[in-house]
Amino acid sequence: MATIKLLDCTLRDGGYLNDWKFGYDEIITVFERLVSAGIDVIEIGFLDERRTYDKNRTILPDVLSVNRTFDGMDKKDAMVVGMIDYGTCSIEKVIPQKDSFLDGIRVIFKKHIMNEALDFCSQLKGLGYKVFVQAVSVTSYNDEEFAILLNRVNEVVPYAFSIVDTYGLLHKNQLIHYFELADKALVEEISLGYHSHNNFQLGYANCIELTEKKISRNLLLDGSLYGMGKGAGNTPIELLAMYMRENYGAGYHLSQLLEAIDVTIMDCYRTTPWGYGLKFFIAASNDCHPNYVAALMEKKKLSVKSINEILQTIPKEKKLLYDSGLIAELYEEYQAISCDDSSDIVKLAREWEERNILLIGPGKKGQESSRIHEYCKKNNSIVVSVNFIPENIMVNYVFMSNAKRYVKLAGYLADAMSRQENLKTIATSNVTRAKGRFDYVLAYGNLLDEEALIKDNPLFMLLKLCKQIGVKSVALAGFDGYEKSVDTNYVNPNMEYVFSKEKAEVLNEDTASGIVRAQMPCPIHFITESLYERYLN
Repeated sequence: MATIKLLDCTLRDGGYLNDWKFGYDEIITVFERLVSAGIDVIEIGFLDERRTYDKNRTILPDVLSVNRTFDGMDKKDAMVVGMIDYGTCSIEKVIPQKDSFLDGIRVIFKKHIMNEALDFCSQLKGLGYKVFVQAVSVTSYNDEEFAILLNRVNEVVPYAFSIVDTYGLLHKNQLIHYFELADKALVEEISLGYHSHNNFQLGYANCIELTEKKISRNLLLDGSLYGMGKGAGNTPIELLAMYMRENYGAGYHLSQLLEAIDVTIMDCYRTTPWGYGLKFFIAASNDCHPNYVAALMEKKKLSVKSINEILQTIPKEKKLLYDSGLIAELYEEYQAISCDDSSDIVKLAREWEERNILLIGPGKKGQESSRIHEYCKKNNSIVVSVNFIPENIMVNYVFMSNAKRYVKLAGYLADAMSRQENLKTIATSNVTRAKGRFDYVLAYGNLLDEEALIKDNPLFMLLKLCKQIGVKSVALAGFDGYEKSVDTNYVNPNMEYVFSKEKAEVLNEDTASGIVRAQMPCPIHFITESLYERYLN
């Protein structure tokens, strides 16, 4: 019958949220509470020679630094381990175990460097450490590749081999499949571990499932205080301790874990929360790295449906290896849905040619209705709102290039069109109408400004369209410009982009440059105040 042990990784995995800067007092508090709680294995952080020593952090350049931080601490019966992401800490930075506060070292590695990493594990074992082989992104291995890995692990005979579900992709049947393959192939003296992430909220449930497996080797289950960890977080160690007490009579002291959570971890959570969320669910459901989802969400231009469709085009071999260039390329390919817009351009030209066009953006100053009404009356302007519908201003056209905003706007747009029969819709080809069709659909790719930081800035798209059609003049209202403050820029706070002051200034300057690049035949008038003007004068 297996002996089940709990391993806490708070000070290591939790460090992704605070750059491992827990603070020295908090590091010691967490360590002492875990020891007092009777946790079997305590992971105290990363070994990474690229970092300098900082007693307030649990990412340390070498094993001697571990001694500086923890020497003199009473670890009682706990096994203390550190982690090395293979390639970030050379063997020269690791002193023999007899001189070290660490009892063991866990080594994580991706599939393509498996052999080099396992050779490194053999070197660590030669220095006297209990070595934990951690196969990250286990779902990237097919059965044949996994069998090769297990055979190589048997050559090393480490203390433990762990199934690492880096992106929380494993459901019960998949986990049991990998687990049984490992249990069958590994020599009996190697403990078998599981490290979960909660993208599907299955970390705890999967751990419970493994406790019910009848195996003869030791079983190691990873968890962290309050589930603190990268992304969706880990299995909460306090839940595992509770389960082990109630079902196996284990002597873990829950009160010590709860004290550590209350005194230290909740402060971290309030500052940088972790746990299950839409981003992590979408990533896990598409078997891909969450940074792909984050990159697409940051565009604030895509519906969840569109994000899913883009993620499905990522090549299988790239899904778990984040590539910023690839996702940018796939985004542009997806947005640039081809369409023949020649007839719609001709129709618009008949209506806009030699007319005064007023574009209304979603900035708060676009609600200065008296000024806008006065301008429109004087100039007999055609009014076009951009990715929103103003409340107090009658518009002739609604232009939509942002699929995410259209989804939110669809109901309000239908209501506005029922009240105003002559209201027309213009959309770029990347936007799909919920019902019926738009009055005009324009080829998204033809309207991009390739020199801009935001190539599909809707203002640039419309200026390009206006120049192509040959309008008489263009005026702008509600194009307030970017500011750092969250609640001052937009009519609807949900449309907000949050930037640093420096980033906002860069975008304002870039937008002004884009206005100049548009080369309109006559000057563009700002009807309401805009930050862009300071870069145009």
